[in-house]
Amino acid sequence: MDEMDEWQQRQRPPGTHVTSPATAPPARIGVPPLPAWLVPRPRLTDRLSRGVLGPLTVVVGPVGAGKSALAVEWAHTRDAPGPVAWVTCDGAGEQPEVFWSRVRAALREAGVDLPALSAVPRPRAGEALLPDAASRLSPTALPYPASPASPAAAPASAPASPSVSPAVSASVPVSTADWPLQVAALAAALAAREDPVVLVLDDFQPETGSPVAQGMVSLLRHAAPVLRVVVVSRRDPPLHLHRHRLAGELAEVRTADLAFDDRETAALLAQHGVEVPRPVVSTLRKRADGWAAGLRLAAMSMEEHPQPEKFVAQFAGDDEAVVSYLVEEVLDGQSPAMRRLLLTTSVLEHLNAELATELAGKEAGAHFAALVRQNSFLQYAGNGWYRCHRMFADVLRVRLRHEAPDLVPGLHGRAAAWLGEHGLLSEAVRHALTAGDWCYASRLVVHQLAIGQVLALTEARLPGELVRLTPADVRGLPRHSLDPESALVAAAAALRRGEEPACARALELADRLLGELPGEEADRIARCRLSHAVIRMARDRCRDPQAARAAAADTECLFADVPRALLADRPELRALALSIRGRAELREGGLKAAEASLTAGLKAAGAADNGVLRRDCLTELALLEVLRGRFRAADELAAHAQRPPLPACTPGDPSRAALHVVRAWVGTARFESARARSELARAHAALRTAPDPFVAGIGSLVAQLVSAVESGTPPPPETVEAIPDAADWLAESLRRPVRHACAASVGAIRAHALRLPRADGRTVVTDRRQEDDRSPVDPLSAREQDVLQRLAQMMTTEEIAEELYLSVNTVKTHLKSVYRKLAVTRRSAAVRRARELQLL
Repeated sequence: MDEMDEWQQRQRPPGTHVTSPATAPPARIGVPPLPAWLVPRPRLTDRLSRGVLGPLTVVVGPVGAGKSALAVEWAHTRDAPGPVAWVTCDGAGEQPEVFWSRVRAALREAGVDLPALSAVPRPRAGEALLPDAASRLSPTALPYPASPASPAAAPASAPASPSVSPAVSASVPVSTADWPLQVAALAAALAAREDPVVLVLDDFQPETGSPVAQGMVSLLRHAAPVLRVVVVSRRDPPLHLHRHRLAGELAEVRTADLAFDDRETAALLAQHGVEVPRPVVSTLRKRADGWAAGLRLAAMSMEEHPQPEKFVAQFAGDDEAVVSYLVEEVLDGQSPAMRRLLLTTSVLEHLNAELATELAGKEAGAHFAALVRQNSFLQYAGNGWYRCHRMFADVLRVRLRHEAPDLVPGLHGRAAAWLGEHGLLSEAVRHALTAGDWCYASRLVVHQLAIGQVLALTEARLPGELVRLTPADVRGLPRHSLDPESALVAAAAALRRGEEPACARALELADRLLGELPGEEADRIARCRLSHAVIRMARDRCRDPQAARAAAADTECLFADVPRALLADRPELRALALSIRGRAELREGGLKAAEASLTAGLKAAGAADNGVLRRDCLTELALLEVLRGRFRAADELAAHAQRPPLPACTPGDPSRAALHVVRAWVGTARFESARARSELARAHAALRTAPDPFVAGIGSLVAQLVSAVESGTPPPPETVEAIPDAADWLAESLRRPVRHACAASVGAIRAHALRLPRADGRTVVTDRRQEDDRSPVDPLSAREQDVLQRLAQMMTTEEIAEELYLSVNTVKTHLKSVYRKLAVTRRSAAVRRARELQLL
């Protein structure tokens, strides 16, 4: 595992005097041997090698994370900048006289020449050891008179007794009051060296402000840059890390870094003779959250398991070996208040101080800062929030269910209430559902106008359990709990599952329950009615455009009755309403209004990450542009609507037929009759699944144009203009733009035919893909294209200049060039000629 508590005791020379265990520490110095089970981790040992080039490196992680094993691997496999001294500490119970004796002994063991410390006098009353005392001490350590509390010894300049080795004599503890001077002498001795020294402190966990912590801070300050310290600990050591971090003198390896990756997990399994496919390795690593001890415990269990893949599928924090290990190593050592804090907050995925206090109570919540400081199973997630290591959280939940099962629903309920009040909707709904409170979960959804998330109108998703709510579940609620919010969420869930009859029944129930609400609950009623209209929009969008248009109108009216700030966070609602309104306006002949609605809907759909609505808006805009005769723009919009990451059209999608019709008309204008016929056939097939009379009518117009093209001679203008007149399904306001679009198609055909003279003087129209597509005019520059586009919008010269940030004279110069290249003399002729050549 991680802590490596057992290794060989170092042999002493024969005749060595051993101090009584009551007065001398055990010999816990020297680099431990390299264990045979160690998994090589070069990506991390490289980081340690770079870290020891500076004064301080910390390796912080929970128990069993592989901290000590990593340090041992580095010490054995990498070249250090100097001798490596290793001290295994006593954790939080470190005593200064023992600790500093071990440090001196470890440095001597590593070959660092230190003067013998004969005796250390106590400071006289009222006398303090200055922080820079190390700078005033000679590295040869002057002989001090014996202290009454210290054992007598020979002067520092005298040779050590031949019966006692230097390592042992250096490990004899001195009194607690003598450690500051001992640290000062040690700092002076190290500062006088030319070569660096690496000191590894394993399991270094002194309390903030303790003598050991103060001494290490002083040693780091005065022994730099010779001393390089590597701290291995379960928590941040109290060594002024922020100061070192700001100075660029701190290297850090933390819990997330220590987590095993898939390669290391596979290597660990191979040590135990376990071979499984890569996806299984990845699953195991994710379940264990990369925790080294958990992975090794799993590997040990898999050695004899007949179906290792099945074991991985079931492996979690309730595994007996994992539970026993963490309970013994972590949980049993906690105080009652800390234990309560850990267990009660285990129901949370993320926690902060306020939420922890809400669940654990004020007394236990007061220990949250200490919990964060002492427990590296809690990983910082930003903005005061923390995430508990997955397997440790699983273990805590197992213990909570075992020790206090009756508390679990109440804890989830309080978590849901707190999270709901603070706007964390998804987490609040999850806890409410876990607590079995469907009504509160539904109220949260409707109150936050999140019905679009249930309907999958946005990338944000609510817990999947919500989608399983049915109208039968709602009717089964107690009469006092029956509310319109539950019925509305049940309706949305049924629609999401494709159960339209169940959706209709739930909407009827919601209508009836809404009628029973008192009038003073106006805000609640408005939010419920808005959710009701959104569900109807989503249901009728494909099957009944007129009903969808009415629902969209209701939705937009209700927008004024809900908070504007909340509505701004729900762009999916506006996107759906705008796309439906724009589609209706286009069919009614309001091209400008449709363009505005669809453009705004496209923007809102992008904000909501709704690819379906984005595709629908792009398709309708393409259809709008083709009706205006702007074939190049229509083709670009249609191509964009079919380009990933936007989703492909489904067989029942109403935009599918419209896309094929747009591409057919563009193909006709480009003299690609074969392509046009193919697209029309696909549109016809799509219309059988999702009927749309308007798109079907446009398709019939395009079919007539294709027939005219295939006749070999461009039809006369009067024939083309008569085509839309026979379309009784076409809105009166659309007839004129459709005539212009048909004329533009034929004009493009005629312009192409003029470029293909035959020897007998006749012209012939052929498929564009078979022809040499030479341009009939000199190509326009990018700026000339900009001017031409605004010219087609009937903008004045001054308006064009203002929009393009040009002078009026410059615009006039560009206009002259456009006229020359198009061989025209007037604006209207330039626009008409440009459309014939598909430059617009």
